Amino acid sequence: MGRKPDAVAKSYHSGGGGAAASSPRAARKASPSPVFLGTALFVLGFVSLFTGHVVTDADWARIRSRWRPKQHRNYEPIDIWESKYSSMYYGCSERSTGFRSAVPENSSTGYLLIATSGGLNQQRIGITDAVVVAWILNATLVVPELDHHSFWKDDSDFSDIFDVEWFISHLSKDVTIVKRIPYEVMLSMDKLPWTMRAPRKSVPEFYIDEVLPILMRRRALQLTKFDYRLTSDLDEDLQKLRCRVNFHALKFTSSIHAMGQKLVQKLRLMNTRYVAIHLRFEPDMLAFSGCYYGGGEKERKELGEIRKRWDTLPELSAEDERSRGKCPLTPHEVGLMLRALGFGNDTLLYVASGEIYGGDSTLQPLRGLFPNFYTKEKLAGDDLNPFLPFSSRLAAIDFIVCDESDVFVTNNNGNMAKVLAGRRRYMGHKRTIRPNAKKLNVLFQTRNQLSWDTFSRKVQRVQRGLMGEPDDIRPKQDDFHEFPSSCICSRKPGNISATT
Repeated sequence: MGRKPDAVAKSYHSGGGGAAASSPRAARKASPSPVFLGTALFVLGFVSLFTGHVVTDADWARIRSRWRPKQHRNYEPIDIWESKYSSMYYGCSERSTGFRSAVPENSSTGYLLIATSGGLNQQRIGITDAVVVAWILNATLVVPELDHHSFWKDDSDFSDIFDVEWFISHLSKDVTIVKRIPYEVMLSMDKLPWTMRAPRKSVPEFYIDEVLPILMRRRALQLTKFDYRLTSDLDEDLQKLRCRVNFHALKFTSSIHAMGQKLVQKLRLMNTRYVAIHLRFEPDMLAFSGCYYGGGEKERKELGEIRKRWDTLPELSAEDERSRGKCPLTPHEVGLMLRALGFGNDTLLYVASGEIYGGDSTLQPLRGLFPNFYTKEKLAGDDLNPFLPFSSRLAAIDFIVCDESDVFVTNNNGNMAKVLAGRRRYMGHKRTIRPNAKKLNVLFQTRNQLSWDTFSRKVQRVQRGLMGEPDDIRPKQDDFHEFPSSCICSRKPGNISATT
C-alpha cells in the first residue's frame, strides 16, 4: 500500500467526474423563455467566476423549479395516485467511461473503517457516503460497523440488515470492500487503527488533506459517528456513485425482504392500491422537535425528560416552532390532509411507526377517517416475533412496505423520509406527499370556520409543489439523498409513453 497523497488528490480531481447526463426538467406545456434562461446562465457564470462555486445540476434544477409559472402549480389538476409526468424520467447512475476503477487491496492507501451513527436510515446515509470517501482516498473499505449504542439500542450487525456479499460484489468496480482487516495485516501493524471524527458535511479536500496522510501513515483509520460527514454537493460522477450504493448495493437480507414483501402482498390482496404513512409521532421525535400538542403539564414533563438526552439542544418556543412548520402533524391532521386531497375513507392505509405518543387514543381520529388501517404488527401477527427485539430490522420492514406503496406520505424531514423520497424519485417519481406544515397549521387553526369544500380546496392549493412531481418545490438547502438530481435523466420525446 502506498500511493502518495498528492497522487491521490490528482486522481480525485482528474477521475472524479465530468460525464454529461440528462437532468430532470419539467415537462410542461409552457417552457421558460430563452431570455430568462440565458440571463440566469449568465448570472450563474459570474457567480462561479468570482466565488469559485461551481454551479451544479441541483442549482439549475432549483432555478427552473422556482421559475415555473404559478398557474401550473395552482390550477392544473393533479392525479392523487400518480404523476402523469413520471414516465418522462428514469434513474441513471451508471459509471461514466472516465470514472476511476477500484484500487486493488494490496495497492490501496490503507484500510478505512467506518462506525455509523443513529437509526437505520441515518446509518444508511453514512454507509453510502463511506463508499464515496473510500473512493476519494483510494482506500480499501472495511464493511461498516453499525451503531449499537444509540437511542434505539439495536445490536444488529451489517450482515443482519443488508446482504453483505451483494454489497461487496455490486460495488467491486468502484471500491474494494473487505469484511475485516486481514489477520496478517493486523499483526504487522505497529499501532491500532487511528480514530478520528470528520466535521459534518466535509468536502472531499478535507479527506485528502487531513485524513489521507494519517491513513497512509497508520495503514488503517476509523472514522466515528459517520453520519452526514460528507458534503451534499459533489461532482456528478460521485453523486452517481452515491446512487449506485443507496439504490442498488444496499439490499436487505432475504429474511427481511421476504417479510416486507409478504406484508405488501397482503395489502395488495385487499386493494390494488394503498397509501403508506411514515407517521413519526413517537415520544423521541416530539421531544426533539420541541413542539407541544395540548397534553398539559403531563406532556411537558414527559417530553421534557426525554429532551434532556440531547444536551446540545437549545430552548425552543413550541408556538414559534409550529408557526415555522417545524412540528410534525398529529395523526388526526395527517388524516384530514389526506381526505382534503381527495383520498376517500375506503383508502387502504399502512402506517409505519414505532410507539405512538398517546397510544390508541392518539391514533383513533385517524382510524375514524380511514377505517382500513394497518400496521406491520396487525398484518404479520406472530410472524413478526423474530424481528421484535431489533428496531433496525423492524424499520427495514416498514421501509420496504412504504417503498412499494402507490403513495408515500412523510410527516417530518427525518432520515427515512429523505431516503425514501429520493429513492421514489429515482425509481420513477412515485407519488410522495410532503405536508406543507407551515401553511397547513394555519388552516387547521381556522378549520371550524370553513366549510369542508373550502378547507379541501385550500389544502389542495398549499400542497401544490409538494406532491412528488418531477419539478417539486425544493428547499433552499436541499439534501442530495432526498433530491438525487444527478441520477435522474429525462427521456427523449420519442421514447415517452406518458398517460395524458
